Amino acid sequence: MPAASTTLRMLAVSVIASLTVTGCQTFEDAGVAMGRSELVNDLAARLDRALELTYSADYQLPGGQRAAIVQAQDPARSAYTYPGGRLTVTPEAITRCTTTGARPECTLVTPPTPGSKPTVTLFDEANQQGLVTPPVVVGLLSAAALDPQAVIRQSDTTVAGYHAACVEVQSSSGDFTACVTTEGVLGSFTGPVDGKPMELALSSYSATVDKGAFDPPAGAGVVDRRPGGS
Repeated sequence: MPAASTTLRMLAVSVIASLTVTGCQTFEDAGVAMGRSELVNDLAARLDRALELTYSADYQLPGGQRAAIVQAQDPARSAYTYPGGRLTVTPEAITRCTTTGARPECTLVTPPTPGSKPTVTLFDEANQQGLVTPPVVVGLLSAAALDPQAVIRQSDTTVAGYHAACVEVQSSSGDFTACVTTEGVLGSFTGPVDGKPMELALSSYSATVDKGAFDPPAGAGVVDRRPGGS
């Protein structure tokens, strides 16, 4: 199982443990805690399951811009395309590309150690450019579940023809709405991330991946900063 998958499952378990506290707790309080813990567990499990799938997901961003998430297995690989750039993670390298110039420019650095815990900072550039990644959504949901003042409402919808469970969160740190499809793919998100308003919605989904999805863009200039790279 990929390290990211294990991390999300451990996150869900730790949140549930934090919410089922002992002491002078009314039945109403216990019901709120159980509802939140079940909610976090369900969405984390869906996102966790998606990390073990091969799929391509396209997203619509504000202003007509687009983004995409592509994953494949054996070995685990992922690519995140967003306005102005792309992040690709494979067993061989982490590749960050900028596509704002006439020619794409890519930099290769050492990939994560197999079995290591993924860091949310890996996705900072994608988040800043409008692509909210699943680990960030799980983190926001978990923080809301641990906030006793947060109001969490659940609903169902259809995104790009796929059924999705949604949560609307109101909290002191910011309000957001997130939807996750039955397949475990992030369906939509609206709300602030690090103080920046974000919005995206799934526009298409496929259980297949195009050949070359994890290669640098055609004609890109490539700088290899891995040990022994050129």
